Amino acid sequence: MSLLRILTGRIAATGPITLADYMSEALLHPTHGYYSTRDPLGTAGDFTTAPEISQMFGELIGLSLAQSWLDQGAPPAFTLAELGPGRGTLMADILRATAGVPGFHNAMQIALVEASSTLRAIQSTTLQAYAPQWLDGAHALPEQPLYLVANEFFDALPVHQYQRDGDRWRERMVGADGDRLHMGLGPATPQPALAHRLEDTAKDDIVEVCPSASPIINTISTRIRDHGGAALIVDYGDWRSLGDTLQAIKDHKATDPLAAPGTADLTTHVDFEALTQAARCPFTRITPQGVFLERLGITQRAQALAQTLRDAPLEAHVAAHRRLTHPAEMGNLFKVLGLYPTGATPPPGLEP
Repeated sequence: MSLLRILTGRIAATGPITLADYMSEALLHPTHGYYSTRDPLGTAGDFTTAPEISQMFGELIGLSLAQSWLDQGAPPAFTLAELGPGRGTLMADILRATAGVPGFHNAMQIALVEASSTLRAIQSTTLQAYAPQWLDGAHALPEQPLYLVANEFFDALPVHQYQRDGDRWRERMVGADGDRLHMGLGPATPQPALAHRLEDTAKDDIVEVCPSASPIINTISTRIRDHGGAALIVDYGDWRSLGDTLQAIKDHKATDPLAAPGTADLTTHVDFEALTQAARCPFTRITPQGVFLERLGITQRAQALAQTLRDAPLEAHVAAHRRLTHPAEMGNLFKVLGLYPTGATPPPGLEP
């Protein structure tokens, strides 16, 4: 039985479900969920992330975290963690770039927070030389200094969507008409948690809320507050959520998010303001990815790598640099948020 049949049957029996419930089932259903059944990355998959575009992205992330470690006195034992590590490409690039930092590898314990057994198997192969530990959630991160990266992790967490109706809100729900799913609206109800959004929204405006993001940020920031460390959160979005940003990607093209649940990637734009509200340690301003990478020296690194390239590989390398940094591509759409302890300096690339 397909996931579509399962969901339409459930809705017929018990009524419409929230968008958050739909996203959870579509992405993580144990037998039909998108992340449970496939490797979604790369040209053979459905989408490509920054680490798959160029090694430079992970190298600079790694050097930023390593410099933060040095700036905080090089603690002799720490967790080097990634949320949603994909194929392990980003972590592999981080480890290669930091191999020359004295003491860094001897002090680190690698932790990967990954829900997909398919991707865990790929990560195990990619990182077999480093014996990483897999965790089911951020709550399992050790109580010690934490240096963490989350690239395109929060955008895949389930969200609720609320549409304004006067001074109340109607939740957008997923219903069914036979074997077809569609969006509808629940009753107008007060939403005290959205009281502050009455100031900057109008009738029928949509606001997205991600309840599962706050506990994760709370946990990460508490580790950093109590033990030291730094976190780099890279994702597309902006300071405050506004509008319907749900999108589905299949074969590198946009598709209907409700048409075939479990067969396409579902994401929404990240509300960085909401992330900072859950933080228990100092945080940086959100910085465009292009600015962040340029501050860390991506152009100089690109020029150095280009010295050994010719023809098509050189063209691909130049295109990758542009894609990561240019305002018309990933440079402005993606933002970087840093977390760090009181009294420490922000992670390099995120200076005030």
